[in-house]
Amino acid sequence: MVKSLAKHSKALVLAAFAAVYLIWGSTYLAILLAIKSIPPFFMAGTRFFIAGLLLLVWGLIKGEQIPDKKSVLKISLAGILMLALGNALLAWVEQYIASGVAAILVATVPLWFVVLDKKQWKYHFSNKQIVIGLLVGFAGVILLFAGKGSADLVNSKMKIISLFVLFAGTIGWTIGSLYSKYQKIQGSTLMKVAIQMLAASIVIFIGGFCLNEQKGFVISNISWESIGAVAYLVIMGSLVAYMAYIWLLSIRPASLVGTYAYVNPVVAVFLGWLFANEHINLQKLIGLLIIIAGLVIVNVSKEKKVVDIASTNKLSRVQDEQDSAVSGREAS
Repeated sequence: MVKSLAKHSKALVLAAFAAVYLIWGSTYLAILLAIKSIPPFFMAGTRFFIAGLLLLVWGLIKGEQIPDKKSVLKISLAGILMLALGNALLAWVEQYIASGVAAILVATVPLWFVVLDKKQWKYHFSNKQIVIGLLVGFAGVILLFAGKGSADLVNSKMKIISLFVLFAGTIGWTIGSLYSKYQKIQGSTLMKVAIQMLAASIVIFIGGFCLNEQKGFVISNISWESIGAVAYLVIMGSLVAYMAYIWLLSIRPASLVGTYAYVNPVVAVFLGWLFANEHINLQKLIGLLIIIAGLVIVNVSKEKKVVDIASTNKLSRVQDEQDSAVSGREAS
């Protein structure tokens, strides 16, 4: 019985990793298919509104409480920064640049964490390994835009604008994540995510109206391909993969779970080439590998710090126990 349970647990772990690796990597292609007949902001707003509403209803059924007003405002701000600036801008950008290239640039988010996490600057920039990883990662980004191989990225005004917009989106995601990390906010993870998605969806819809996306848009013209892509993003991307991610964080080290950042762009590049006829040259592949190498260097250094802290704490506890034992003997 125990052996069977162990096998079952291992299978669940593998399935969860597969979900985070493959599903999140495939969402770039799904976004590309969704915006073929749905304006990007309207598509993203619909995706997060449906997913957020489903999570909210599920949370209420489970008996979870909606956080207080102050916490809701903080949660909403984090959601707007991460989802409205991060994901919605990604959807807009994919009108002009390949989904695989977008995924490669989004893979730089862990590097932006190093740059923008002011509270950790003293550690980050005094650690040679992290600095090297940072330089290597951004060198990979520079390679993407250097030489003749980058011609398809900078051969039009809208593509250049899209690249800057995408970088703004990745920075928005990073700032929102850091804000969420350092702010003391009440509420369960489920309710926080639901509120983030609902708040972001409202802002995204407003953004779409400001961009006049409603002009010429007819719901009856939406293709079944786009409808299926949105359903995939809601169910698989925002619900299944996210829940798998949260569950993995509870049973595996964060550094191991975080390896999805290395795999997602590879999956996105492959699927974009296979199903969307996206051109991937050697320069882009080398740039991707260099960016991933930078992420690995940074992540290994951070993991080493965690291990060192854990070892120090363990030694301190052992020393405290020995001192207590000595004190006890002296008292007797």
